[in-house]
Amino acid sequence: MHIAILTFEGFNELDSIIALGILNRIKKPGWRVSLASPAARVRSMNGVVLEAQASLHEASAADAVIVGSGIRTREVVADAALMAQLRLDPSRQLLAAQCSGTLVLAKLGLLADVPACTDLTTKLWVEAAGVSVLNQPFVARGNVATAGGCLASQYLAAWVIARLVGLDEAREAMHYVAPVGEKEDYVERAMRNITLYLEAMPATV
Repeated sequence: MHIAILTFEGFNELDSIIALGILNRIKKPGWRVSLASPAARVRSMNGVVLEAQASLHEASAADAVIVGSGIRTREVVADAALMAQLRLDPSRQLLAAQCSGTLVLAKLGLLADVPACTDLTTKLWVEAAGVSVLNQPFVARGNVATAGGCLASQYLAAWVIARLVGLDEAREAMHYVAPVGEKEDYVERAMRNITLYLEAMPATV
């Protein structure tokens, strides 16, 4: 099971790294979580340099893809050659996007008639792409989920785990990373945000 986190130049560390950390709480044979980028190395909005663990081609074949955000997302969606490498398909994979990553899904035509969540800065760009933006941290419909606000990345990770492995495993992963003394509150909030969109959904894609 491969989960790819799309991480572009100028990426937001909170989006990619928080999701990576939570998803890697799952210890199952074949479970793989990778940062997928268009280049061998990418630099974050704060100057952190990461080495890509997967290519965009590998990400397009992954079981689940999370599109991270960053300060150069509008450059990403304006790059036709780069966007052409993103062969994402919700009929065969889970797709999730964080903040300006929602703009990537919108420009790929994957949010048609689907309301989405994003950050306050990206909201106008997503709406200009013809997508309705909700004033909430997380929403999912079928195999597509979006989140708004850097720390909402935990909801995307929990949703992916719940869909691919199960709710108990999602709870355990969230419990591990939640602050001591606040674990029950954190887990309850996370589960409350995602379970509304898990009703009658299959365990896997």
